[in-house]
Amino acid sequence: MDILTQGDGPTRIVAVHGIQGTRAVWRPLAETMRGQATFVLPNLRGRGAAARGSQAADYGLRAFAADLAHVIDAATRGEPYCLAGWSMGVTVSLAALPQLSHRPKKLILMSGSPALCALQWFRAREGAALADEIAAREARLNLADAADRDAVAWTWQGIRDTDQRGVLASVDIPALIVHGAADDECPLEHAHWLREGLPRARLDIIAGAGHGIPTTHTAEVATAVRRFLSD
Repeated sequence: MDILTQGDGPTRIVAVHGIQGTRAVWRPLAETMRGQATFVLPNLRGRGAAARGSQAADYGLRAFAADLAHVIDAATRGEPYCLAGWSMGVTVSLAALPQLSHRPKKLILMSGSPALCALQWFRAREGAALADEIAAREARLNLADAADRDAVAWTWQGIRDTDQRGVLASVDIPALIVHGAADDECPLEHAHWLREGLPRARLDIIAGAGHGIPTTHTAEVATAVRRFLSD
C-alpha cells in the first residue's frame, strides 16, 4: 500500500482521489485543515507507488473497494474516522461501504456521481483514441500528479457502466456533498442525485467552481468540511 498521512488534527479523514489523479489532489486541503484533521491519503492501484495491474480486469470497482478497505483497516485500527472521496473517489467510497468491518462516522463526497454510466469522461472505448482523450483530460484538469495513462484506460473500461443509485437509500451515515456549480465533468445534477438518494445528506454548492474543487477552491471546501465536522 502507498499511504501518506498529513496533518495532526483530532479528526481522521481517509480521502480517496479520482480516476486520473493521485493523493496530490487532497494535499492543499489537508494542509489548510492541518490543525483540525489528520488526512490519510492512499494512492490507489496504478498510481504513485501502489501496485500495478496489466488489464482492465485488474481495475474493476470491486478491486478498488477492497484496496480501500485494506487502507482503512491499516490506517484507523478501529478508531473513529470520516471517509472522503473526490470524483471517482466517491464511487469507490460508496462501493467500499458494504465491505468495511469498521464504518466511517461521516462521509464527505466531492464532485462525484452515483451513476458513472451517465457520464462521458471519455467517448472512446479503447486504443489510441482513448489514450488521446486521457492525455487531453489530464491537461484540462491541470493535475499536479497524474495517474499512469494505461491504468486510467483500464480503470475507465472497468467502471464506466457503474450505477449506484439503487444502493444510496441503504447508506445511513451523515454525508456532506460538495460540488461546483460549473462542474462540466460531473454536472450538478449528479450531486442532486446523491442528495436525493442518501437519507442523511446535505449539499453545499460552490458558485462558479468546476470539477477540481479540492485544489481550485480549497478555502471554500475547507469551510464546508469544518462546519460539517463540527455538527
